[in-house]
Amino acid sequence: MDSVDPDGSGLQEALPPPPPVLPPDVVPVKLEEPVKKKPARLPMARRGTGTKGQKIPLLTNHFKVNVTNMEGQFYHYSVALLYEDGRPVEAKGVGRKVLDKVQQTYSSELSGKEFAYDGEKSLFTIGQLPLNKHEFTVVLEEVTNNGNASPDAQGSPNDTDRKRMRRPYNSKTFIVQINFAAKIPMQAIASALKGVETESSQEALRVLDIILRQHAAKQGCLLVRQSFFHNDPKNFVDLGGGVLGCRGFHSSFRTTQGGLSLNIDVSTTMIIQPGPVVDFLIKNQNARDPFSLDWVKVDICAKRVLKNLRIKVSPTNQEYKITGLSERNCKDQKGDAEPLEITVYDYFVNHRNIELRYSGDLPCINVGKPKRPTYIPLELCTLVSLQRYTKALTNLQRASLVEKSRQKPQERMGVLSHSLKTSRYDEEPLLRSCGLSISNSFTQVDGRVLQAPKLKVGNGDDLFARNGRWNFNNKKLVQPSKIERWAVVNFSARCDVRRLVNDLLRCAEAKGIPIEDPLAVIEENRQMSRAPAIVRVEKMFEELQPKLRDAPKFLLCVLPERKNCDVYGPWKRKNLAEFGIVTQCMAPQKLNDQYLTNLLLKINAKLGGLNSLLSIEHSPSIPMVSKVPTMILGMDVSHGSPGQSDIPSIAAVVSSRHWPLISRYRASVRTQSPRVEMIDSLYKRVSDTKDDGIMREALLDFYVSSGKRKPDQIIIFRDGVSESQFNQVLNIELDQIIEACKFLDEKWNPKFVVIVAQKNHHTKFFQPNGPENVPPGTIIDNKVGHPKNYDFYLCAHAGMIGTTRPTHYHVLLDQVGFQADDLQELVHSLSYVYQRSTTAISVVAPVCYAHLAATQMSSFMKFEDTSETSSSRGGMTAAGPAPVPALPTLTPNVANSMFFC
Repeated sequence: MDSVDPDGSGLQEALPPPPPVLPPDVVPVKLEEPVKKKPARLPMARRGTGTKGQKIPLLTNHFKVNVTNMEGQFYHYSVALLYEDGRPVEAKGVGRKVLDKVQQTYSSELSGKEFAYDGEKSLFTIGQLPLNKHEFTVVLEEVTNNGNASPDAQGSPNDTDRKRMRRPYNSKTFIVQINFAAKIPMQAIASALKGVETESSQEALRVLDIILRQHAAKQGCLLVRQSFFHNDPKNFVDLGGGVLGCRGFHSSFRTTQGGLSLNIDVSTTMIIQPGPVVDFLIKNQNARDPFSLDWVKVDICAKRVLKNLRIKVSPTNQEYKITGLSERNCKDQKGDAEPLEITVYDYFVNHRNIELRYSGDLPCINVGKPKRPTYIPLELCTLVSLQRYTKALTNLQRASLVEKSRQKPQERMGVLSHSLKTSRYDEEPLLRSCGLSISNSFTQVDGRVLQAPKLKVGNGDDLFARNGRWNFNNKKLVQPSKIERWAVVNFSARCDVRRLVNDLLRCAEAKGIPIEDPLAVIEENRQMSRAPAIVRVEKMFEELQPKLRDAPKFLLCVLPERKNCDVYGPWKRKNLAEFGIVTQCMAPQKLNDQYLTNLLLKINAKLGGLNSLLSIEHSPSIPMVSKVPTMILGMDVSHGSPGQSDIPSIAAVVSSRHWPLISRYRASVRTQSPRVEMIDSLYKRVSDTKDDGIMREALLDFYVSSGKRKPDQIIIFRDGVSESQFNQVLNIELDQIIEACKFLDEKWNPKFVVIVAQKNHHTKFFQPNGPENVPPGTIIDNKVGHPKNYDFYLCAHAGMIGTTRPTHYHVLLDQVGFQADDLQELVHSLSYVYQRSTTAISVVAPVCYAHLAATQMSSFMKFEDTSETSSSRGGMTAAGPAPVPALPTLTPNVANSMFFC
């Protein structure tokens, strides 16, 4: 207290001034609390493994990896490649050559360190480089030439060009900048094996995969992500049209319950047939010789397929990239510089003394730049091997690829063992520095074979599947739907329609389907067979309408020759969207009872019937599902074929109806921006009282068809997403579904189960003691699953040809609380409710149905005016993204049917 003045004056001075008096009419503003960010949902952890089923020992194509150096560090460096004038290098493929040269030339400056380069902008070392910043200059003597004149190419042979010819015309100087970016502890891999995934653990595994890619690149392989393809003609199969299937192998590191493993599998890609360019063109057009080629088609091919492909030019074997074709034939084509009196033909024959046997009357290959063409006679050009073909395959090519790439399980095991041996990973210095050693034995896992679910058919009969298959011999359908007020239209000149109708009536009766005689049979006028598809469909309806007093309930359509012909899309659109008529298309090669029975299964499902039911569905006694109103969803997004970047993607959601059944579904299908995988139309609020989203349709239909019950549980099966998109499914798509529920009833809180079904993976299973595929119903949830997250592999179907590909199910969320066995048996049972066939299918039926619905609705768009620019098809306009064209709306009676079946 001795610091205070005795009279208090010092204390008074130390006090702050009094607060100002507030006017009486001022209302204090309440500070709003910051909005708390909702925690993101993450994939759930495994709650346990299943126990049901007959145990079976299996082998899998995972090879155990031992790691002894978990204390080390990967050092990440960013790489910038520049030309000597400072321009960034944008050409693909040159990076590896440049970095190899850096390593050879500047080994001492890099302390002799090996590095892993990703081919683009990242480089990794084990331990640190001497400096955080390095800059090197290297000269490459062999760089693919693109437009510089050379002794092989005739452009404008003036004095300047002749001087250029005397220097090493295709050498280039590069500046390489290497800058430290980050440290990645190898310990992160150990953490991932314990289920603790971080950005560091993903990066560390990526480094290991980059080491594998670089190892393959040094062996001269074509790299397609983590698949590697050797230049070995023994691995090539001819698919027709100048396209080859090239067999290679996939190789990647995976963290599993059993530790780190190397997953190796057979992989196939498409490549352009190597060899003379003229041979490719002849095969591409199925022509006899160069003079039979349609050069208008060749010009289109040059722009779509050949452009940017690498060729070697004889006799000096120099490499170029194709930029196009010359406008004139070789004998008439001159260079672009003036004055020029010499043709390409004269230059090569008279100045270079190169004999040209047939190129004189054919266009030249242009390897120059737009304003400076450089022409080479066709017969001197040879396509380099291992160049990918990325366009969509034809139906015939696709069928040929499937046929020629099949491998029985034992054959595949032999190929995989050979691939591991010839890869010589034990000689890779970077893997050795990491302390990695890879076992050469397939990993042993324990499988279980689940019992096939019992089925119910007509007359209360039971049906037992054997080896994942059953039939309706001497059986009737469980819920047949009457085929009435129907007609037949025939676009095919080969089909005996009268016989078809008689046989169909007989088969329908045998299966218990009530069927009337058709009201009409309309044969297409043969003069229409060459007319455009839309015209043929319109004409058929013109002929049909006068013969029917009322609109038919069902139309059977016989297509010309094959399914998915030009008539298919317009016919489906006319029926489903304009008239609301259920229709079934067929294109029979052979008419027999088996074919007609399968046809009737589809017709019955489309008309609202059911072919078979699960016994536990009929009872009903499905654990966790039969007692509580439960809706099952299947969700998928289909994208345009490779090379069709402007085609809208199509999102399809199928939803179960008539609870407690799980065999009846409807579909909602929408377009969205090209190549977008997340479904953006599940919830679409357009006003305070209107939601135009997919889920509103599905929820209202469930309510109406299930005795005015709202689903208290919603089980979602999502197809087509990778691990990197799981969080988006859980936090974007699921949020939309919850919003749609809340929009209908704010107090409604259904429980959700979210399961991703993946077919696009590389894990396979084999029987150690036999050549057969694993039996249908085989399930694996140990050793090769995720270290922490809830997943399992299921082979529900019988693999009749090739090697069975299991479906990898990831359970991202389970608010219902299923026991592992109950959930696995539900998933297994959903492979037996597919109404189109009498076999267990490889993935749950709702996912298959979603894919079918998307595919069928996409056929509506294929015959739209293809002359439209990409901007009108979901590309870009000056104002930003163009609106995506909507699909036509289905009539209500069709929308609530299984029209897609």
